[in-house]
Amino acid sequence: MHLTLLKCKLHRARVTHSEVDYEGSCAIDEELLDLAGIREYEQIQIYNVTNGERFTTYAIRAEAGSRVFSVNGAAAHKAAPGDCIIICAYAVMTEAEADAFKPRLVYLNEHNRVIRTGDSIPAQAA
Repeated sequence: MHLTLLKCKLHRARVTHSEVDYEGSCAIDEELLDLAGIREYEQIQIYNVTNGERFTTYAIRAEAGSRVFSVNGAAAHKAAPGDCIIICAYAVMTEAEADAFKPRLVYLNEHNRVIRTGDSIPAQAA
């Protein structure tokens, strides 16, 4: 049996650009892509905390150190500069692989600076 698990996420990033006329994708600071383990052209899910939109696109590299999160093409209609977003990528693995797997979690502040990283999400309190 195969399972789809959260591979990695960039939590609470801020959209810096929204480019309707740019070829579709989401440009992400190269340093943050590498830290999270997201590959260029990898499919990503974007969850817009600000407006509730949820959509799929793919990642491309933005200049390293730029702190850019640019939502492009048709997806630009779903996110505006200043919006708070969560970007996730998922992986398919066997149960044995899943038992040993830990996701890469990158938490950002409102300036897209890393405030912490982790590999587990605490249990939600009742």
